[in-house]
Amino acid sequence: MPGPGEFQIIRDYFTAAPQGPGVLLGIGDDCALLQAPQNTILATSVDTLVADVHFPAQADPAKIAARALRVNLSDLAAMNATPLWFTLALTLPHSDALWLQQFSQGLLETAAEFAISLVGGDTTKGPLSITIQVTGSCAHTAKPLRRDGAKVGDHVFVSNSLGAAAAALPFVLGQKTTDNKQLQQAQNAYYLPQPQFALAEAIAPFASSAIDISDGLIADLTHICTASDVSAELTVEKIPVAVLARQLNTNHALQLAASGGDDYQLCFTIAEQHLPLLIKKQLPVTCIGQLVAGKGNVHCSLNGKPWRAQQTGFQHF
Repeated sequence: MPGPGEFQIIRDYFTAAPQGPGVLLGIGDDCALLQAPQNTILATSVDTLVADVHFPAQADPAKIAARALRVNLSDLAAMNATPLWFTLALTLPHSDALWLQQFSQGLLETAAEFAISLVGGDTTKGPLSITIQVTGSCAHTAKPLRRDGAKVGDHVFVSNSLGAAAAALPFVLGQKTTDNKQLQQAQNAYYLPQPQFALAEAIAPFASSAIDISDGLIADLTHICTASDVSAELTVEKIPVAVLARQLNTNHALQLAASGGDDYQLCFTIAEQHLPLLIKKQLPVTCIGQLVAGKGNVHCSLNGKPWRAQQTGFQHF
C-alpha cells in the first residue's frame, strides 16, 4: 500500500504543531507570517543533516528528529538567541506512515521542550535528508555572542565536558557493543545534545566570543581565531574529558575530546579583567588556554610539549 502523499504528510504529521508568540500565520500557506518581538535582533541559521553522514539512516526516527532540531538550536544558543520559529525541509526516499509518525513525534516533543514553533517547510522525494532553519531573537539590551570579538590575552573556556558523543558513535552505529546501560548513555550523548542556552545567557555580558562545538574543539576554536585574527595556545591536559568518553574509549578519550565533535558545548573567550565575574557565577566551565598574536592558528601542548591531534575536526569535503 502506498504511503501518504506530500500534502497529506504535512496535514497528518506537522500541522498539529503548537504555535507560539509571533506566529500570525503558520503552516498551510505559501509563506508563514511572523511578527518579530519588539526591540530585538533576529538570529537565523540553517543546517542539513544527511542520512549515513550525520545520522544512521536506520536509526529510530524520533531520535533522528530530536538530534536534527537540537543541533540547529545549538547555533542559536551559541549566539545567546532565544528560540522562536523553525522550518523543516524533509527529503524522503519513500512515504512511510509509521516512520513519519515517529519522526514527527520526536520533532514536536523537542520543539515543545525548547519552546520553538514549526511554521513551515517542504517535503520531497529523494535520499533521506533533513534541513532545518531556526530563527531566534536577541534583545537589544542583551549582547549577541559572536566569533569575531576575541582579543590577544583573552582566556579560552569550554563548558561541561567533551568527547562523549564522539566516543559513542561506534556504539550508536553498532560497530562496537557494550552493556545496555552504557549503550543508552551513548545514544543519549549522540542523539540528545543539550543546547547551552542558560550558559550562553550567563556569559554573554562579558564573553568576547563564542561558538558551539560541533566539528571538534580544535576546529571550532580555529574558527574563532580566524574570525578574530588571533591565534590560541591550548593546554590539552586541561580539556575536561567526559566520563563516558573515558569509559567507552579509554585509550583515545583525550583525542576525542580535543577533536571528535558532536558535543554541542560552548567554546568561548573572556578578557582577563572579567575572570572574577565568571568565577563568581560558579558555572560548569574550564579554562583550557589563552589567545596570542597570530593568524588563526591553534597551538596545542600536552604537559609542556607540542601535541598534535590525530584529526583536526569534521570536514564535509
